Amino acid sequence: MPELSEKQPPVLALDGPSGAGKGTIGQICAVKFGWHYLDSGAIYRGLGWLASNQGVSLDNVNSLVALADSMNLTCHVSETDSAKIEINGHMVTDELRTDEAGQIASRIAPIPEVRAALLNMQRRCRVAPGLVADGRDMGTIVFPDAPFKVFLTASAEIRAQRRFDQLKAKGFDVNLARLLESIQARDVRDSSRDASPLKPAEDALILDTSELTIDEVVTRILALVN
Repeated sequence: MPELSEKQPPVLALDGPSGAGKGTIGQICAVKFGWHYLDSGAIYRGLGWLASNQGVSLDNVNSLVALADSMNLTCHVSETDSAKIEINGHMVTDELRTDEAGQIASRIAPIPEVRAALLNMQRRCRVAPGLVADGRDMGTIVFPDAPFKVFLTASAEIRAQRRFDQLKAKGFDVNLARLLESIQARDVRDSSRDASPLKPAEDALILDTSELTIDEVVTRILALVN
């Protein structure tokens, strides 16, 4: 297991586009290290879920910020199951994994006031013995001093197929062509937005997971951290 930093608990920052494998890889690493886990995408999806659940318009920035300040999100990981997301005492894992939830998250994520409200919340997750954080700006904005940074990517077609298989397994009625179109559109939005655009940190290890197995990706990350 990685050694604890003398100053701050260490962070493994995993960034990359939707469907690159950040969540799966991040959870495996968190369990192996015995570290805490932060799914930053769930934070924005969770805020979108709260807004929809409470009838708050996505155009009402002040209300979104108030919701962000009051949101309590916890990521539960285990060796035998995928992460479970709890928001204000409610388990909302499946609700946050839909394509609709992803689209809502992509709409509110570029809002500077919302990002500022959630930034401190994410940084407070950096507690001993360490943190595995996955998202789109973990290594560039949220934890720029993270000692370990990895940028995961894959072709849009492979990422769409992965998400299709994931949602079908959960019983959702999805269309592969629409998922691909959605992922491609989101890639453009996320990489071209003014606030925290999706890009690798200058000191990040870039891994294309298109032809790699989960075990191969985890092995490379373990080698980096150790």
